[in-house]
Amino acid sequence: MDYKKLGERIREERLRLNLTQAQLAENTGISDTYMGAIERGERSLTLDTLVRLVNRLGVTVDYLLKDSVADSDANIMEEFKQVIDQQPIKRKRLAINILRSVFAYLEDED
Repeated sequence: MDYKKLGERIREERLRLNLTQAQLAENTGISDTYMGAIERGERSLTLDTLVRLVNRLGVTVDYLLKDSVADSDANIMEEFKQVIDQQPIKRKRLAINILRSVFAYLEDED
Protein backbone atom coordinates (compact mmCIF):
# COMPACT_ATOMS: atom_id res chain seq x y z
CA MET A 1 0.00 0.00 0.00
CA ASP A 2 1.43 3.35 -1.03
CA TYR A 3 0.23 5.65 1.77
CA LYS A 4 2.05 8.62 0.30
CA LYS A 5 0.07 8.46 -2.96
CA LEU A 6 -3.14 7.82 -1.03
CA GLY A 7 -2.45 10.91 1.07
CA GLU A 8 -1.65 13.00 -2.00
CA ARG A 9 -4.92 11.99 -3.62
CA ILE A 10 -6.88 12.83 -0.45
CA ARG A 11 -5.16 16.22 -0.34
CA GLU A 12 -5.97 16.90 -4.02
CA GLU A 13 -9.65 16.13 -3.44
CA ARG A 14 -9.74 18.22 -0.26
CA LEU A 15 -8.28 21.19 -2.13
CA ARG A 16 -10.71 20.63 -5.01
CA LEU A 17 -13.51 21.09 -2.48
CA ASN A 18 -11.79 24.16 -0.97
CA LEU A 19 -11.56 22.53 2.45
CA THR A 20 -8.82 23.01 5.01
CA GLN A 21 -7.27 20.03 6.74
CA ALA A 22 -9.05 21.13 9.91
CA GLN A 23 -12.43 21.23 8.18
CA LEU A 24 -11.98 17.79 6.61
CA ALA A 25 -10.74 16.38 9.90
CA GLU A 26 -13.75 17.79 11.74
CA ASN A 27 -16.14 16.48 9.05
CA THR A 28 -14.70 12.98 9.37
CA GLY A 29 -14.29 12.89 13.14
CA ILE A 30 -10.50 12.74 13.32
CA SER A 31 -7.87 15.11 14.69
CA ASP A 32 -6.13 17.76 12.59
CA THR A 33 -2.79 16.14 13.42
CA TYR A 34 -3.96 12.74 12.21
CA MET A 35 -5.39 14.30 9.02
CA GLY A 36 -2.04 15.95 8.27
CA ALA A 37 -0.19 12.69 8.85
CA ILE A 38 -2.59 10.83 6.51
CA GLU A 39 -2.04 13.40 3.75
CA ARG A 40 1.73 13.16 4.14
CA GLY A 41 1.55 9.35 3.98
CA GLU A 42 2.97 9.00 7.48
CA ARG A 43 -0.01 7.19 8.99
CA SER A 44 -2.28 4.42 7.82
CA LEU A 45 -6.01 4.77 8.31
CA THR A 46 -8.77 2.49 9.45
CA LEU A 47 -11.46 1.29 7.11
CA ASP A 48 -13.98 3.43 9.03
CA THR A 49 -11.85 6.55 8.49
CA LEU A 50 -11.37 5.72 4.82
CA VAL A 51 -15.12 5.35 4.33
CA ARG A 52 -15.82 8.67 6.08
CA LEU A 53 -13.20 10.40 3.90
CA VAL A 54 -14.60 8.87 0.71
CA ASN A 55 -18.11 9.97 1.61
CA ARG A 56 -17.06 13.51 2.51
CA LEU A 57 -14.81 13.94 -0.54
CA GLY A 58 -17.42 12.50 -2.91
CA VAL A 59 -15.04 9.99 -4.48
CA THR A 60 -14.81 6.22 -4.54
CA VAL A 61 -12.49 3.94 -2.62
CA ASP A 62 -11.21 2.66 -5.97
CA TYR A 63 -10.20 6.16 -6.95
CA LEU A 64 -8.28 6.81 -3.73
CA LEU A 65 -6.59 3.39 -3.82
CA LYS A 66 -5.94 3.21 -7.56
CA ASP A 67 -2.17 2.98 -7.02
CA SER A 68 -2.66 -0.06 -4.80
CA VAL A 69 -5.32 -1.89 -6.84
CA ALA A 70 -4.49 -3.74 -10.04
CA ASP A 71 -5.72 -2.12 -13.25
CA SER A 72 -8.93 -3.45 -14.71
CA ASP A 73 -11.47 -2.05 -17.13
CA ALA A 74 -13.79 -1.26 -14.22
CA ASN A 75 -11.06 0.63 -12.33
CA ILE A 76 -10.05 2.62 -15.40
CA MET A 77 -13.66 3.53 -16.14
CA GLU A 78 -14.15 4.61 -12.54
CA GLU A 79 -11.06 6.80 -12.72
CA PHE A 80 -12.35 8.37 -15.94
CA LYS A 81 -15.71 8.96 -14.27
CA GLN A 82 -14.00 10.68 -11.31
CA VAL A 83 -12.16 13.04 -13.66
CA ILE A 84 -15.16 13.96 -15.79
CA ASP A 85 -17.97 13.97 -13.19
CA GLN A 86 -17.34 17.48 -11.89
CA GLN A 87 -17.24 19.06 -15.33
CA PRO A 88 -20.09 20.90 -17.05
CA ILE A 89 -21.84 19.10 -19.92
CA LYS A 90 -20.07 21.21 -22.57
CA ARG A 91 -16.65 20.09 -21.30
CA LYS A 92 -17.82 16.48 -21.08
CA ARG A 93 -18.80 16.59 -24.77
CA LEU A 94 -15.46 18.18 -25.65
CA ALA A 95 -13.60 15.46 -23.72
CA ILE A 96 -15.51 12.73 -25.57
CA ASN A 97 -14.72 14.30 -28.93
CA ILE A 98 -11.03 14.62 -28.02
CA LEU A 99 -10.94 11.00 -26.86
CA ARG A 100 -12.55 9.83 -30.10
CA SER A 101 -9.95 11.79 -32.09
CA VAL A 102 -7.10 10.26 -30.09
CA PHE A 103 -8.42 6.73 -30.65
CA ALA A 104 -8.93 7.39 -34.37
CA TYR A 105 -5.33 8.65 -34.60
CA LEU A 106 -4.03 5.58 -32.74
CA GLU A 107 -5.94 3.25 -35.08
CA ASP A 108 -4.29 4.96 -38.06
CA GLU A 109 -0.88 4.37 -36.45
CA ASP A 110 -1.50 0.62 -36.03
